[in-house]
Amino acid sequence: MSFCDHEHCSFIRKSIGQSNPHSYHVGYEAIIVLSYRQQLVNLNTLAFVHSGYHWQVWREFSGLPVVRFSAVRGGALLTRGGIHWCHPLSMGIPIDVTPRQRKIRGKGALPMGPQNRNGVNSLCFSLCLFTPMMSRHLDTDSGILDDHKFIEGRTLETSQECMSIVVSIDNCDGHLVSDLLKLAFDSSSEFSSSHSPGFAKLNRRDGAGGWSPLESNKYQWLQMDLGERTEVTAVATQGRYGSSDWVTRYLLMFSDTGRNWKQYRQEDSIWAFEGNSNADTVVHHKLQHSIKARFLRFVPLDWNSNGRIGMRVEIYGCSYKSDVVDFDGKSSMFYRFNQKSVTTVKDVISLKFKTMQSDGVVLHGEGQRGDYITLELRKGKLLLEISLGDAALQTINGRSSVMLGSLLDDQHWHYVAVERNKKQVNFTVDSDTQHFQTKGEFDVLDIDYELSFGGIPIPSKSVTFLRKNFHGCIENLYYNGLNIIDLAKRHKPQIHMVGNVTFSCTEPRIVPVTFKTSSSYLLLPGANQMNELSVSFQFRTWNGDGLLLYSELHKASGALQILLSDGKLKVTVHKSSRSQADITTGVNLNDGQWHSIHLSTRRNRVSVELNGEAASTAHATTQTRMYSGSSYYFGGCPRSLIDAAACSNTISAFQGCMRLFSIDNRPANLILVQQGLQGNFSDLQLDLCGIVDRCLPNYCEHGGECSQSWSTFHCDCTGTGYTGATCHNSRYKQSCETYKHTGNTSGFFFIDPDASGPQGPLLVYCNMTEDRTWTIIQHNNTKGTILHSSPRHKEPYVASFNYSANMEQLQPMINSAEHCEQEIVYRCKNSRLLNTPDGAPLTWWIGRTNEKQTYWGGSSPGIQKCACGLEESCLDAKYHCNCDAGRDEWTNDTGLLSYKDHLPVTHIIIGDITKTSSEALYKLGPLRCHGDGNYWNAASFNTESSYLHFPTFHGELSADISFFFKTTASSGVFLENLGIKDFIRIELNSPTEVLFSFDVGNGPSEVIVKSSTHLNNNQWHYVRAERNIKEASLQVDHLPRKAEEAPDDGHIHLQLNSQLFVGGTASRQKGFLGCIRSLQLNGVTLDLEERAKMTPGVKPGCPGHCSSYGNLCHNGGRCMEKYSGYFCDCSYSAYDGPFCKKEVSAILEAGTSLTYNFHESHGIGKNVSTHLSAIYSDMTLSRENIEFSFRTTHTPSMLLYADSYYQEHLAVVVCSNGSLQVRYKLDNDKGADIFSIDGTKLANGQLHSVKIDREGRDVYVQIDQHPTLRFNLSSGTDTEFNGMRSLTLGKIMDSRGLDEELLKANAWGFIGCLSIVQFNGIAPLKAALRHPSTAPVTVRGHLAESKCGISGSAGSRAITTTHPRADHPGEIEEGKLQTNAIRSDSAVIGGVIALVIFVVFCVVAVMGRFLYRHKGTYRTNEMKGAEYTENTDAALKNHANYQDSVSEGKKEYFI
Repeated sequence: MSFCDHEHCSFIRKSIGQSNPHSYHVGYEAIIVLSYRQQLVNLNTLAFVHSGYHWQVWREFSGLPVVRFSAVRGGALLTRGGIHWCHPLSMGIPIDVTPRQRKIRGKGALPMGPQNRNGVNSLCFSLCLFTPMMSRHLDTDSGILDDHKFIEGRTLETSQECMSIVVSIDNCDGHLVSDLLKLAFDSSSEFSSSHSPGFAKLNRRDGAGGWSPLESNKYQWLQMDLGERTEVTAVATQGRYGSSDWVTRYLLMFSDTGRNWKQYRQEDSIWAFEGNSNADTVVHHKLQHSIKARFLRFVPLDWNSNGRIGMRVEIYGCSYKSDVVDFDGKSSMFYRFNQKSVTTVKDVISLKFKTMQSDGVVLHGEGQRGDYITLELRKGKLLLEISLGDAALQTINGRSSVMLGSLLDDQHWHYVAVERNKKQVNFTVDSDTQHFQTKGEFDVLDIDYELSFGGIPIPSKSVTFLRKNFHGCIENLYYNGLNIIDLAKRHKPQIHMVGNVTFSCTEPRIVPVTFKTSSSYLLLPGANQMNELSVSFQFRTWNGDGLLLYSELHKASGALQILLSDGKLKVTVHKSSRSQADITTGVNLNDGQWHSIHLSTRRNRVSVELNGEAASTAHATTQTRMYSGSSYYFGGCPRSLIDAAACSNTISAFQGCMRLFSIDNRPANLILVQQGLQGNFSDLQLDLCGIVDRCLPNYCEHGGECSQSWSTFHCDCTGTGYTGATCHNSRYKQSCETYKHTGNTSGFFFIDPDASGPQGPLLVYCNMTEDRTWTIIQHNNTKGTILHSSPRHKEPYVASFNYSANMEQLQPMINSAEHCEQEIVYRCKNSRLLNTPDGAPLTWWIGRTNEKQTYWGGSSPGIQKCACGLEESCLDAKYHCNCDAGRDEWTNDTGLLSYKDHLPVTHIIIGDITKTSSEALYKLGPLRCHGDGNYWNAASFNTESSYLHFPTFHGELSADISFFFKTTASSGVFLENLGIKDFIRIELNSPTEVLFSFDVGNGPSEVIVKSSTHLNNNQWHYVRAERNIKEASLQVDHLPRKAEEAPDDGHIHLQLNSQLFVGGTASRQKGFLGCIRSLQLNGVTLDLEERAKMTPGVKPGCPGHCSSYGNLCHNGGRCMEKYSGYFCDCSYSAYDGPFCKKEVSAILEAGTSLTYNFHESHGIGKNVSTHLSAIYSDMTLSRENIEFSFRTTHTPSMLLYADSYYQEHLAVVVCSNGSLQVRYKLDNDKGADIFSIDGTKLANGQLHSVKIDREGRDVYVQIDQHPTLRFNLSSGTDTEFNGMRSLTLGKIMDSRGLDEELLKANAWGFIGCLSIVQFNGIAPLKAALRHPSTAPVTVRGHLAESKCGISGSAGSRAITTTHPRADHPGEIEEGKLQTNAIRSDSAVIGGVIALVIFVVFCVVAVMGRFLYRHKGTYRTNEMKGAEYTENTDAALKNHANYQDSVSEGKKEYFI
């Protein structure tokens, strides 16, 4: 919730919306905070901030209305505002702030509006005083306070309720360059004396009208000395007057000493300013963060291609005052308390520091009871340790430590703040803040005697080893409102100093060098022909490989190389490509720390010392003496040496920083190198170290591990459950519903309800039943627990339940579910539950909201009843629960809790278990939820001008957007969000192309995915776009993901401020026509349906899901439309389950009989349609389609028997030899046609599938995956099955008319497993098991449902389920023989089969008569299977059942 989302703040939105947020106006709301230049201050120094920034920064704080505010002119009341809000933790007290008349320094009109008669702006406020704990967010260095400098006020009076304070405001936008002398300007070079840097003042025409260097290249710069450290808030540039010389892009650098420069950075990247487009127009840039420095340098990057570099500049700001103390690494300073010890509940410490040393104690304090606080530099990072423990306990439970920052030993100022409120701690280093809570049970910090700054001079109780003192400077050191350095400068008795402590900052004269690219190198000269040499330098880098030094030795004594290899230092001396000496030392030297190298050679001995440690010194000996050369190449080699193969090109160039070069014990003068007077260089940045820690802040999300090189970083997402360049994308679906509709069946799954949000995935069980999908979350106590009376214990019994996921993970899952429930059971014996209707409940439960709930299962919130109370069926009508009757017998109150905002149950508190005879049993079921309102949330856009609008999308660093769409339009914008310059847009650019475009300040970028098929085919298509600081990507359906890398050191923040438009644009052009569903932004689903209800031209929901998802209904199942999704109707299928893929199987014992009666007047039952009833009423069939699976070891067996009223029948039996026999008798005057499939023993206990299809005289039989065999009924035989009566599985109870062989098979019936039995669209086995009371089925004997039909063995049934027709367009339609499906997978095989058909055609004709009259022989007769493939398609397409089911399955039902 934003700061101003409350109804009481409507006046704020009005006033701010009508005013310029960058200026102050009378009537604006305001706030006084204890913050001044990022330091804690007392009541004498206050900061003022206007509302525009206040409500943006403080939006996370909401609370109670505290005070009113008002603004006056000259003491007269002008306006009165409304209620102003203060957070309850602020401990706010009213303050009356009345500015007095005071002379304001600086130039220009103050933007405060009306002034009093003395020209001073006056404001009067009555508002809330915030504590320093919260004022950190309003520091000036973060740019929040705009460009106004805040001058110390003066306390007039104080009381318990009111303080009157003087506040004066001075603008920090004065002109700093216009009054500088020419001597204050410097440059890399000048074209002539009239082009010197002294003429580079804005709007001046002196000299040649500005500065121009001798050469226009990337090594030029213009510099100003402001005389003292100054606060800079803005810059402006022009080109050289009346010329074609201007700069189009430049960098800004700053320094305190004119050495060791630092680049101005913004958004954690180097900021390149846009320059001029002509010579005279002034281009202003206001700095997002002000700079405090003495020297400023402009570095041109690009300039007018038709001219030269030319600049005139201005710098805006004001003077900067600070208190500084310098420690030499052996000194320290103490602040001693007025009493023996100090106990604090809150502490605020703030300071700035700069140092070249990577280690040192900045601050330390400790107490007698084990409390302590330490702030210490360790390897260039700042470690904060706080212990609120008790020494008497001999534990370290109260100790907490946090490390922040990186590369802090760069001799630049770094800001630090530590703010503690009891256990809550905010630790800030520069712009990075970490919030944490101290361990242990204590809230206070006890410090004895003193705090030390700069070191720990004597062994302390809390420090078990010696630590280095701090060596560097500290500025503006405040401890709980006290200016420690100011007290020291005034020689106050509370301050004690040890060693050499001074109040000015010593600046070492060090010139670092940055090697940026593979072409960078630095050439330094050395003494030639010496029989010994000495080279030393320091380096820091993130790259594990790189050339540090190359030098050709004199007198053909070889070449010397120092390089990094896999983070180790390697020194080689080689001659004629043969190594003379090798030294390898060190490890992990690419850790970003400074490392020193000292190499020396004397005659034929080489020694290397690493990091000044004698123990690390390594030696090697060469076969010949070595003589020094005259040139030393650092970081790389020039192209000439590489081309000549002198400097090996197999070694990558060094990227990093170096400093403190020394050759032959003489320090190198890099300023002479920079001026071109000594040595040479290429593509370097001299006088600065440009190393950046790209893992700070860590942009790897969800616990991803960050590693880096010089130019980029990498996120290792192993074990996080997330993927992507920044571990942003969840590997898992958001719900069980999503898993179901991607074709999964019941089982355990990880789901991630908030997708890319902060909560991790959770393991759930997805029960995917026919009508709905249940998500089940277990807890640790699912069994019933019996409680016996305990009169001695008067306290209630508390049962706690811990779930497999925490509440933060469960909340998004529960919120998106359509329904959640949890069964709660309470069985009681003389143990009351909710007591009397008017009495206090004796038992209650606590849920997710951590609130007491007094309703029981089956009831609703606010109704203190059990289920029987609502139904008025309790054992005793006087009570609302059965247990409340208090009977001395077991009774029960069980029901479902279904108000999902209260679920899950975390505690049950049972109170009435203290009586002697009391007993109780409680049991809590798992949390069960079904439905996913997010997955089917959709809207239909009916006009191009219609759209939905939502609040601004906030995806500054990571933005992922996903949705489904379907349309018939050729183009349209799915969504768009604009900023001042930034934007993000996803659109259908053409029927085959989706375009993702955006701009974060580096210019527009596009990612395009092209499809080979049209996307406007009115089918659902999935789109997912992501943009992070490393890359932008776009995924459409299952097409290859397209990605574009982000530029190095470019803008990274996506800054949007308009509404989010869905289905259109702000211009109402290129609107989208169609449906958008499940639109998610960074894991949050937008409620399209709710917004569509109130938007013209847009309708909630979208029909026609079966057009896209119908292929998920298998085995004859029909896709049926629902408002939110679809379901598979399996009534016409022998299969069951949500997608008609679950086999329905049963075990039949000896004598078991299942008979399906066609003639019964009540119809065919639930699984046969009306048109089938009509077919069977005339008792005639001209074709049969039969399919089933079986498993048996018993022979002979009767599998299936169909008979008629005219003594006609069809029988399928397993013969005594294990073969299959199909018997048709369709003519009373003739004997049965018997078709035997020999060659395979089917009574082997394995699962076998059988498919029998008859069309007229042609009978086709397929077993498992073997080729289909074709048989023919005898000539002259009637082809119609007349007067169908019944279908029997297993034993035939009426055996009259059976021949001898059938009687043998029928003796036992069938013993074994039958599965997925289907006869012309009728599923008798499924009807008997699912609808025994309504289906026309008679069962005798034992029939038990089983999973015996599931087998790992291959069968045609497996092919049917794994290769449905919808997944493979062009395959045979459902109901056709699957041999075609097997062969249609390969066109080549089909061609071969066609050739075989042609060759053996004559043979088939000759054998035809034999096949009509005799048993078929089962062999691998591929020609007959192929013949069936060609001839049966047309016949089977006319099957009425099939035609109707297919046509109905393709229908779309619009609601």
